[in-house]
Amino acid sequence: MLQSYDPRNKDILVYVGDKLIHRDEGGLSVFDSVVQGGDAVWEGLRVYNGGIFMLDRHLDRLYNSAHALAFANIPARESIKENLFNTLRANEMYDGVHVRLTLTRGRKITSGMDPRLNQYGPTLVIVPEFKAPVYDNENGISIISSSIRRNSPSHLDSKIHHNNLLNNILAKIESNVAGADAALMLDAYGFAAELNGTNIFMISKGKVYTPFADACLPGITRGLVIEIAEELNYEMIEKNLSLTELYSADEVFSTGTMGELTPIQKIDGRTIINKCHERHLPIIQEAFEKKIPDLCTRFN
Repeated sequence: MLQSYDPRNKDILVYVGDKLIHRDEGGLSVFDSVVQGGDAVWEGLRVYNGGIFMLDRHLDRLYNSAHALAFANIPARESIKENLFNTLRANEMYDGVHVRLTLTRGRKITSGMDPRLNQYGPTLVIVPEFKAPVYDNENGISIISSSIRRNSPSHLDSKIHHNNLLNNILAKIESNVAGADAALMLDAYGFAAELNGTNIFMISKGKVYTPFADACLPGITRGLVIEIAEELNYEMIEKNLSLTELYSADEVFSTGTMGELTPIQKIDGRTIINKCHERHLPIIQEAFEKKIPDLCTRFN
């Protein structure tokens, strides 16, 4: 499922370092750490009706990731918010917008891996675009299980929301070749971890399940869906989920800021058949949509 180009984004202004520039001007140094080694952290944000969805939770994760990578001189939260809001206002973007917010370790004095070469402080990059959710949330998607395993905490911990996405990109290439919409990545033991860009849930016999956040990113939307399921009095269970359990589930869906809540209709060619003839996902989706206005930080 390929995202399409929106002509409204042709002349957007992006924020790089300390200023707003046209998207085609560049502005990022070839000595920046994100160019040199993918050394950066990022968040995907969604704008609804003049507000940014769960902004503070996203910024919490951004700061936690930057701290885990030992970034120095991280900009203040209010400074990031101010630059983010100003960027959206400058583009007159108030709804149906996706923002890629990136914080790199910054520019180096010379090429090299050593963080001691970073002597200018982090670089903030804000790229807003008019963009619809990435998946078809009405008709759902098909996925395949990938041969590419999700990193464990003993390798590159998936709880760090870093810019080195080659693990996910290789999985996405497999799904593209297979003609599927996304790839399900397993952990080192063969249990489901997450899709290449979103988390995964299943519903079986009225109970809601999701994998332990061991080899996956504990997504912001994932956390909210867990809260919603509990508020709706579903039994919410985190556990190791095998492919066989997912094949046999009544409903399977993915969650993410860019994808929202998306039904998964097929996994490895197996159609997900609701044997109980009850659908619980629409109930969760409705509760999710109702929460959006109250969870947005307004800036217009």
